[in-house]
Amino acid sequence: MSQELTILGISAAVTAGIQVCGFAVAYALQTEKFYDILGGINFLALGIYSAIDGNSEEDPWVENPRKIAATAVFCASRSWLLMFLAWRAHDRGGDSRFDEVKDKFFMFFFFWMFQGIWVFAISLPILMINGSDKPYDGFSVLDYVCIVAFALAVIIEVAADLQKAIWVKKGREGVFCTTGVWFFSRHPNYFGEILQWWAAFGIAFGSGIGWSDAQWWTTIISPLVTMQILLNTGSTGVMQANGTRSLKRYYDRCPEEYKAYRESTSILIPFIGYKSVPMFLKRTIFFDFKRYEYQPETEQDVKKADEEEA
Repeated sequence: MSQELTILGISAAVTAGIQVCGFAVAYALQTEKFYDILGGINFLALGIYSAIDGNSEEDPWVENPRKIAATAVFCASRSWLLMFLAWRAHDRGGDSRFDEVKDKFFMFFFFWMFQGIWVFAISLPILMINGSDKPYDGFSVLDYVCIVAFALAVIIEVAADLQKAIWVKKGREGVFCTTGVWFFSRHPNYFGEILQWWAAFGIAFGSGIGWSDAQWWTTIISPLVTMQILLNTGSTGVMQANGTRSLKRYYDRCPEEYKAYRESTSILIPFIGYKSVPMFLKRTIFFDFKRYEYQPETEQDVKKADEEEA
């Protein structure tokens, strides 16, 4: 078996082991407080393991700048995720997503297994990079661009998370956040997360044999899964933030100001001049889809939501 497949197989086993053990303890204690934390630990475990197992006499890991750079940024990214999620879990005292499922064995187990699949899928580029036995032959232009993009994306996400947390702690001045990078994007944290995995996918190209490399194409699952979760999943990401009940507080308290902010601020990609962008471009390459627009609830919608919560 090749080194790449060995690392993939063991990484899958490590992920399954972490998540199953986490579930067993969480179910026994009836708690979800360390769910996100174990997700972060799982990421770091795969990054560190793949770096160690990807080392060889013929291609020492410490002499391969592509592996070093990619692993360093990956671990920095996931270390921040771990710290941020640990702080959030402590600050909130739990996670309401699990209130109705943590006492249901199979439903709770599904959440833990889904987290394992998510961690493994997102980590595919770094697993390929560290598992590659291709001798290092220097950085290409693509390597330089993607490594810089990877690092920049982490910086944007960290800045967005910190700026939003500080804004909340200060009392949510102005109702909606326009501090720092939030002035240029309505969801800069999600932009940073998505950009990271497209950049990692690009770095992995240099670890393969070119455009015909099937393993490299498999790593595109990482950015695609990230986009699916953050852009199209109703319980999280942009879909949740732009749901009717999430937007209602803004339109109730400052409708004109918030409408102007949405019209002039990109939903995802940070930049200036969004108001001048044609609507057909906003609805396509800028991801500002119509489904993210505010749709006031009807009496029937309110009644149905109340019945579901009862």
